[in-house]
Amino acid sequence: MITWQLKTFAELTTKELYQLLKLRVNIFVVEQTCPYPELDDKDHQDGVYHLLGYADNQLVANARLLPAGISFDSVSIGRVATHKEYRATGLGHQLMQQAIIHCENLWPGISIEIGAQQHLTPFYQRHGFIQTSEMYLEDDIPHVDMKLSK
Repeated sequence: MITWQLKTFAELTTKELYQLLKLRVNIFVVEQTCPYPELDDKDHQDGVYHLLGYADNQLVANARLLPAGISFDSVSIGRVATHKEYRATGLGHQLMQQAIIHCENLWPGISIEIGAQQHLTPFYQRHGFIQTSEMYLEDDIPHVDMKLSK
């Protein structure tokens, strides 16, 4: 069973912050062999929330929820990450469902935009997102923008 928490940057403990950054670096930098600036100055911005999913006190999933104007004109979800050992279990879908619910609670009636890795387009389409851009390279990884309209 997954326990979900939603916290601002200021509410994160040092241990939670460490776990969050470790999970993201392990996935986005190490697994994907993509050196890029993981610390992009968005985590601590006003109105940004971190969705954390725990199994047996281990962080196994997270997403960053951003208000309009930080990454996109609309609300956005980013840094969607699921621990390697928990993939193909449905946890990624649970994470996106939780992220969408929290975005709707925090910013009702506002569309949600994401910059998705292109190979994950079908995953996000299952949650109602529609592709809104052509493919572009971000850190040498093919991406597309997608939107969940409200």
